[in-house]
Amino acid sequence: MLDINGRNYSIILSMMNFNRIKRLPPYVFAVVNQMKIEARQKGEDIIDLGMGNPDLPTPPHIVGKLREASKNSKNHRYSASRGITQLRMAICEWYERRYNVKLDHEKNSVVTIGSKEGLSHLILAMIEPGDVVLTPSPAYPIHPYSAIIAGGQVCSIPIGAGIDFFEEMERAFRETWPRPKLLLINFPHNPTTEVVDISFFEKVVKFAKENDIIVIHDFAYADLVFDNYKAPSFLQVEGAIDVGVEFFSMTKSYSMAGWRVGFCCGNSEIVGALTKIKSYLDYGMFQPIQIASIVALRGEQDCVEQIRQAYESRRDVLIDSLNKAGWDVPPPKATMFVWAEIPEPFKHMKSLEFSKLLLKEAGVAVSPGIGFGESGDGFVRFALVENEQRIRQAAKGIRRFLNK
Repeated sequence: MLDINGRNYSIILSMMNFNRIKRLPPYVFAVVNQMKIEARQKGEDIIDLGMGNPDLPTPPHIVGKLREASKNSKNHRYSASRGITQLRMAICEWYERRYNVKLDHEKNSVVTIGSKEGLSHLILAMIEPGDVVLTPSPAYPIHPYSAIIAGGQVCSIPIGAGIDFFEEMERAFRETWPRPKLLLINFPHNPTTEVVDISFFEKVVKFAKENDIIVIHDFAYADLVFDNYKAPSFLQVEGAIDVGVEFFSMTKSYSMAGWRVGFCCGNSEIVGALTKIKSYLDYGMFQPIQIASIVALRGEQDCVEQIRQAYESRRDVLIDSLNKAGWDVPPPKATMFVWAEIPEPFKHMKSLEFSKLLLKEAGVAVSPGIGFGESGDGFVRFALVENEQRIRQAAKGIRRFLNK
């Protein structure tokens, strides 16, 4: 690619240093995804339990309100980057109704274009080069990599069955210098499905106040809970609003993944920082989506329970089917995932190679645990995004593969 002066821009671009991009590893999920695409192009029936992309339709009354609001030309203009007032009021009402948490919609809440956008931009607003962020490992990728994109450093806290996460967090904080500035946690946890009770958050708030550390809690799976478990909100704890914020998303609870609606609520200074940086970065989401989200939050919540029941039923089918196939996996208490340790005969392969083999031999796509960090390499993650019949079909393919 030459210009009139004979300069080769391809060579010039190849010599440039995109340092933030260089700090990001290859996206390992793409390897399995490409294999899945190629297999389907050959006519193979691949059951995709990899990406956590909800297949359940958005409830009709929410879709109906979107349709109605989109017909009004007044809603076709730029909206407010912080979210329209009624939507911020609706999320604060939701918190008070659900958790008896009182929030000021002007000071303590901001609407985000999905929680992933909001969380990554908040980290960008708060983290300076060299700042340390504590995150669980394994973790949802944006949690550690939002800090890396912002120029920060990540200190990992082990998480999983049999691990005292709070004890590990204290140890990591003591052994890290410079002292971590921020703790980013996610319960119910993706990918391990670990859960906590309110006493855990009480200890976290006390720890944060004693050590001058900010807390961000990703509460994406608030409603996808099973076996009578109820997930507590971080903001329920007295004093939590002094030290941190919580993100909630419409994605899972209301099956609105593609709508991209999330919220950040809590400490006014932290919310204010996100609100300010968003004012430079976006004009907010399409206003009819915000209006439909108000209806979702303020309307009847039967749809949320129906969605929760659907995931619980799918979980039961997958766990039962895997156990019958000879793969012993404990049932998760929450999330839309099953975190499964690789069976003993295949552990030496690690998660990426095992995932590729599972796709090839069983016709089932899963997420390799290495995609969530090195400590996840002995596991794969199943997403409950197919109906029960397809899940049973997937388990049959896995059973044939394991028996062979």
